[in-house]
Amino acid sequence: MYEYQKSNSYFAQTADDIKDISAEELASLGAENISPGYRGIQFTATQEVVYSINYNSRLINRVLAPLVSFHCPSDNVLYKKASQIEWNDFLTPEETFAVFATVNKSQINHSKFASLRLKDAIVDYFRNHTGKRPSIDTREPDIWFNLYIEKDKAIISADTSGGSLHRRGYRKESVAAPMIETLAASIIRLSQWEGTTEVYDPFCGSGTLLCEAYMVAVNLPPAFNRNKFGFEKLPDFDSDSWKRVIELNNKKIKRIASGFISGSDIDSKAVMAAKKNCRVVDKNNVIHITRKDIFKLDGIENKTIFCNPPYGIRMGKSLDLENFYKNFGDFLKNKCKGSTAYIYFGDRKFIKHIGLKASWKKPLTSGGLDGRLAKYELY
Repeated sequence: MYEYQKSNSYFAQTADDIKDISAEELASLGAENISPGYRGIQFTATQEVVYSINYNSRLINRVLAPLVSFHCPSDNVLYKKASQIEWNDFLTPEETFAVFATVNKSQINHSKFASLRLKDAIVDYFRNHTGKRPSIDTREPDIWFNLYIEKDKAIISADTSGGSLHRRGYRKESVAAPMIETLAASIIRLSQWEGTTEVYDPFCGSGTLLCEAYMVAVNLPPAFNRNKFGFEKLPDFDSDSWKRVIELNNKKIKRIASGFISGSDIDSKAVMAAKKNCRVVDKNNVIHITRKDIFKLDGIENKTIFCNPPYGIRMGKSLDLENFYKNFGDFLKNKCKGSTAYIYFGDRKFIKHIGLKASWKKPLTSGGLDGRLAKYELY
């Protein structure tokens, strides 16, 4: 038996600054014994709950199932211990795999080298047992394996998610510096919006916030469009439990009124991309998207505003951003009465130029950006 089978223990990879809300989400999906750790959260769960977390989590990146852990002072020990795993429990020589590794404060101090040694052990296992070897595919492998070494303790895990869960499958078109799906989902989660008020995004870009808001409003599982998961490759995969998870969650999907979620952007390419992406999740075409300069809108009253306004990376240096944010603040103050705005600042230095007092500000990093999410109640 593998470690996850003995202990029902798993590890959810998630961003450090959303560990608290990720832990809340895991608990709501049935996880127990939740304990935040380095770059993620340890928890225990039944098989069915693991399937449900992979299908329903909007915030975490992957769920890892530990196979073995051991003292690992050298690459030779890593190779020897990895060679003892029955790799044919997880794949055949005709299938593909990939390894992602992280090392921290260990004698093996290079993650790529650690990854290579684990790959060698897997390939040699098949070569020795079957005379054939599986291929490496770092884009769409049949199964991912994870290697984590900290202070010379190694854990080899199988990725039950089958690649990062932030890939929802709706991003068919993109724009410059698109918002990552889990960041958009985090913004919505932190707002505590649950689909009771209409939503508007005046800088919709390729539509990520609109898609994530729509999925929350209609109870659409974020992995609805995913055609395979890593847990399907585990030796104890239970297809009946997986079918139950799909049926139970798909029954909860509901409809919303046309125009309940809407947005706009000044860029025609962004509007085209947003419409294409939204159609993937919104089969009923209820999300309304138009091309519009925010300062030519009549107003956004009595709604929840989610947005990621322009900043240096998205707009280049051509725009006078300080003046832009001042005008944006004036627009919110004068034309958005009764609304609550949740604004993500990719560059937090612009917060002071908006001229409004925030109810709260929360750190949210993304792609190296030290961003902030600010809440503004507009009267």
